[in-house]
Amino acid sequence: MNTSLPAVAAAAAGTDGPTIWRVDDALWALPGPILKSDKPRKKPGRPRRGDRAIFDGLVWLARTGARWPQLPREFGPKSTVHERFSEWAASGALERAWGVLLREYDGEVGRDWTGQAADGCIVKAPFGKTGGRARRKPRAATPPTAANRAPSATS
Repeated sequence: MNTSLPAVAAAAAGTDGPTIWRVDDALWALPGPILKSDKPRKKPGRPRRGDRAIFDGLVWLARTGARWPQLPREFGPKSTVHERFSEWAASGALERAWGVLLREYDGEVGRDWTGQAADGCIVKAPFGKTGGRARRKPRAATPPTAANRAPSATS
């Protein structure tokens, strides 16, 4: 690739700063063919949305740490982005594309793994347990523990 990644990021900088979730043409040439799907559509309707906008949306989600409902509409409907993400993940295309991008970045800039960390907590536990509270059974009547009362002479 003739354009370096820092130069691409600098060229993408506008008045609001760099748009680090937009993939430029030179960089898209690497993962684009890997993510392309020739799978026939199962249902009629609108034509398949472009892979590049979907990939930009995934980059936006990764860079911002936002959740699916917060995805801006410019990347497409969140359900479409999620379906394509699931499709790419299941077929292994996303992993291959990510590997190609990491190798390119490593060749251009280099990676420094000394300060890397991963956090696996992305969803809070609703009640501090593995699930919702279990429904309690209604309390049954307490059986008597004393002997039966003797008949009263006054009643």
